[in-house]
Amino acid sequence: MDLKNNTVLITGGSNGIGLAFAERFLRMGNKVIICGRREEKLREVQERFPQMHIKRCDVADESQRIALYNWTVQEFPDVNVLLNNAGIQQCINLKDQKVDWNDYKLEIAINLEAPMHLSQLFIPHLMKQDRPVIINVSSSLAFMPPAWVPVYGATKAGLHSFTFGMRVQLADAGIKVIEIIPPAVNTDLGGIGKHTFGLPVDAFVNEAWKGIEKGELEVGFGNQHLSSTRLPREDLERNALKIWEQRKQD
Repeated sequence: MDLKNNTVLITGGSNGIGLAFAERFLRMGNKVIICGRREEKLREVQERFPQMHIKRCDVADESQRIALYNWTVQEFPDVNVLLNNAGIQQCINLKDQKVDWNDYKLEIAINLEAPMHLSQLFIPHLMKQDRPVIINVSSSLAFMPPAWVPVYGATKAGLHSFTFGMRVQLADAGIKVIEIIPPAVNTDLGGIGKHTFGLPVDAFVNEAWKGIEKGELEVGFGNQHLSSTRLPREDLERNALKIWEQRKQD
């Protein structure tokens, strides 16, 4: 992928991995639009980076996704890169009947429904652009069943599958489809302080940036990380059970 002279839309771009990518795209001379749910966070980013374009959007809401698409192609008709990054993660005990179904639906809507729908909306527009790219941020937990965040794992597994299918279908349309597969990264994904054990955001994004630059279609944190996502099923299940037992004690 050519990382210069693009117009890039990044969902969930006001913090974490999304913001780190937005900063790098901006430094490389790209036009960057970020969206997020919180207006104040978007304004804070724009104060730091006046060239950053912002748009408030809750991607969990179908009507707001459509409005985002319409606004983007009208204001930035040269947009050629869609980076589906927005995501949430909830630790859920399935035996706890106090958990509201709406919490499940929200996670599904943001993590899976939104990137699928936004991709569908943008594909006809991207087919008309030079060097079009769709980038989906999944997770290593798409490959290892995470019992402690079961809905999150299901959404990321679904996104991995959808990304593969989209890559195959769009190959003859000239749209490159890239999957970014983070390990645990120190962000606020699961709530403040939940991922302090993970990689620093910049360390991960620096490595992922190199992978994208080299033309990789599945980008993780080094070969060892990607290899760990392809372990035999028995090993994946054993690791998942071990982590679940640890998390139950927390």
